[in-house]
Amino acid sequence: MDASSSRPWYRQLHWQILVAMVAGGIAGLLGGPVMAARVGWLGTLFLELLRMIILPLIFTSIVSGVSSVGGGRNLGRLFSKTLGYYVLSSFLAILAGLAVVNLIRPGAGGAAFTEDVPLPEISTPSSPVDLLLDIVPDNLVAAAAEPNYLAVILFSILLGMSIAALPEEPRSRLVGIFEAGFQAMMKLTAGLIIFLPIGVFGLIARLVGETGFSSFKALGLYILTLATGLTFHLFVTLPLLLVVLGRIRPRIHFRNMAEPLMMAFSTSSSAATLPLTIRNVEEKAGVSNRISSFVLPMGATVNMDGTALFECVGALFIAQTLGADLSLLQQLIVVVTALLASIGAAAVPSAGLVIIFIVLDAVNLRGPEVDALVGAMLAIDRPLDMYRTAVNVFSDTCGAAIIAKSEGETNVDAA
Repeated sequence: MDASSSRPWYRQLHWQILVAMVAGGIAGLLGGPVMAARVGWLGTLFLELLRMIILPLIFTSIVSGVSSVGGGRNLGRLFSKTLGYYVLSSFLAILAGLAVVNLIRPGAGGAAFTEDVPLPEISTPSSPVDLLLDIVPDNLVAAAAEPNYLAVILFSILLGMSIAALPEEPRSRLVGIFEAGFQAMMKLTAGLIIFLPIGVFGLIARLVGETGFSSFKALGLYILTLATGLTFHLFVTLPLLLVVLGRIRPRIHFRNMAEPLMMAFSTSSSAATLPLTIRNVEEKAGVSNRISSFVLPMGATVNMDGTALFECVGALFIAQTLGADLSLLQQLIVVVTALLASIGAAAVPSAGLVIIFIVLDAVNLRGPEVDALVGAMLAIDRPLDMYRTAVNVFSDTCGAAIIAKSEGETNVDAA
C-alpha cells in the first residue's frame, strides 16, 4: 500500500497539485499579466531546481545500476540478455509514442498560445554520423558543462560496465560508493518534489495570466495521445514480446502480475513496488530467484518503457505547440535521447519530469514558453505518471519471464 494513502487528503501530493493548479488558474485569471509577473518566478525557480539535479541523478543512477550486475561468463550472458530486452522494449515504446503523437498531433490545438511567440531555434546535427560524434565526448567536463546529456549518459554506461568487470574487492567498493550517491540523489529528488505544488501554482498563474485558458485546449489531446501510446504498449507490444520471445501466454501473465500492477499504479514508484514484483514473479510466474533477483532490480533502475514513451510524446507535443515541425532526423534525435535518458530516470514518482529536460535540450527547445508548457504538463501529470509506472513494472516482469524461458526454465507461467 502507498504510505501516502493513510495521510489526510490535504497532505497527499496529487491533491496538493490539483489545489495549486486551480489556485494558480484563478490567480492568473484575476490578476492577469501583473500576477504573472509577481508569482511566475516560483515556477521558474522550481524548474531550475529540477535542472540542477539532472546530471548527478542520471550519472549515479546509471553507474550504480549497470555496475551492480557483477562479472563472470554466466552473469555476462544474463546481463546481455537483460539489457538487450530492456533496450528493445523501451525502443518499441518510443516508436509507439512517436506514431501516435504524429497521428493525433496534440500540440496543433495549442497554436493560439504561441501565436505571438518567436519560434526557438531548433538545433540538430547535419547527419547521423554527426549525431554519433556529438554523443562521444572529447572532454567529459566540457560535455557536462554545456550540458551534453547524451555524452554524460554514454560515459556513465561505459563506466558502469567497466566497474562491473573489476575484481570483487574494488568492484564492491566502487558499487557501494555510487549506490550511496544514487540513494542520496533519490532523497534530494523526493525532497524537491515536495515543493511541486508551489512550482505548479507559479507556472499556471503565469500561463493563465499571460494567455488566458486558450493554451489548455491542447492538453486534452496530449492526455489522449499519451494514454493511447501507453495502452498500445501495455496491451499489444508487451504481449507480443511475451508470445514471440518467450512462448508465454499473455492472459496468464497479466493475471499473475495483477498485484504489482495495482501497487505500481497507486504508488507511482517502480522501486516501492519491487519487493511485491519479485514475490509475484517468483511465486506466481515460476521464475527462479537467480533470474528475478538480477533482472527486476536492474529493470527498476534502467527499464522505463512508459517514461521513455512519455519523454518522446512530451517533447514532440511541446514542439508542435510552438509550431516547430521537427524533421525526420530531429525526431530521430528525440528517439535516441528518450531511449538513453530513460535509463537515467530514477524509480521514484515523477522522475520522468526531471529527465524530459534532457530530451528538450537535445533539440534546443528551451525558454520561458517551453517552461510554461512543461508547467502545464506538470499540473496534469499525476494520473499519467501512475499509468506509465504500471507499464514500467509490467515490462520488467515480462523481461524476467522471457529471460527465464531463454535460460531453460520450463515452469514459467505454466498455470
